[in-house]
Amino acid sequence: MVECEVTILVAVYNTEQYLRQCMDSLLGQTLSNIQIICIDDASTDGSLAILREYEDRDQRVEVIALETNRGQAHARNQGLTKARGRYIGFLDSDDWMDRHCLEEGVRTFDKYPATDSVLFHTIYYYSSSRQEEFDMEPFEVLSGHEAFVRSLTWKIHGVYMVKAEIHHRYPYDESAHAFSDDNTTRLHYLASREVRQCEGTYYYRQRADSTSHAFSLRRFDYLKANQSMSMTLRRMMVSRDIRDVYERHRWLNIIDLYMLWFRHRHTLSPIDSAEALHQIRLAWASINVRRLSPKLRWKFGYVPFHRSWFLFRMQEELYFSLRKALRR
Repeated sequence: MVECEVTILVAVYNTEQYLRQCMDSLLGQTLSNIQIICIDDASTDGSLAILREYEDRDQRVEVIALETNRGQAHARNQGLTKARGRYIGFLDSDDWMDRHCLEEGVRTFDKYPATDSVLFHTIYYYSSSRQEEFDMEPFEVLSGHEAFVRSLTWKIHGVYMVKAEIHHRYPYDESAHAFSDDNTTRLHYLASREVRQCEGTYYYRQRADSTSHAFSLRRFDYLKANQSMSMTLRRMMVSRDIRDVYERHRWLNIIDLYMLWFRHRHTLSPIDSAEALHQIRLAWASINVRRLSPKLRWKFGYVPFHRSWFLFRMQEELYFSLRKALRR
């Protein structure tokens, strides 16, 4: 198998409107020794035809067509099995990179041999008239542990390249249709000796209809993804402080998603609303209360009431009702 500098995984699902800009940005990279693996996740629009066109045009493009839509993590994993790059990254099919992006990433890896993950400079693109730099405290280098902790609340983002050995060791988590790829990012950071930034720019398109912005039952996949990550950390036998930090993060997510359900439950169908509440209950029951700080677990609105789902729900209904009343 011939090695190349970088493999970029492009998972595609119904993004024909943006796909040419994405692909053109890859074919125009100043770093030419790259592999571009595009995985069409059973698109119902013209995305696959566009990908075939690019595959015919440039031998660096390889297309995998899936028959069933199973989500971004599964799609990327299909591409990962064919990756030949020394470094592996991704490009969402509605995003794009500046032409020096991959070259800048490789330059950082080459300059700092102990660096295992390199973050791109990231711009949130809302429209041609509105673009915002990702708000991230500058850093020169982070340990893997530091990067992991910061990524829990996205004080650092998850737009990066990683050494292939780490990515193959930790493929994408497929425990949920959406959000479980966040787990993989955090494991890559945790496995890294050093994490740095580069000057290459990634343009991250912000769409109101994306899974992370639109409200639907899919939003509650985050709880499944969190549970999967918690189990992975336990199997890895990571340090107590990491598991404590993650359990706190998971508990705060449960409260946040209860708030989301409280505010929007009437916009869901009765079946979807019941399923969302069921997912919250499963996550609530799985929390290790002993890993939560006393300050958090005795705070009104956050008390686990771990032996009584009824008391926990009563607390949340009162807590969010009061917050709603105070905002009026």
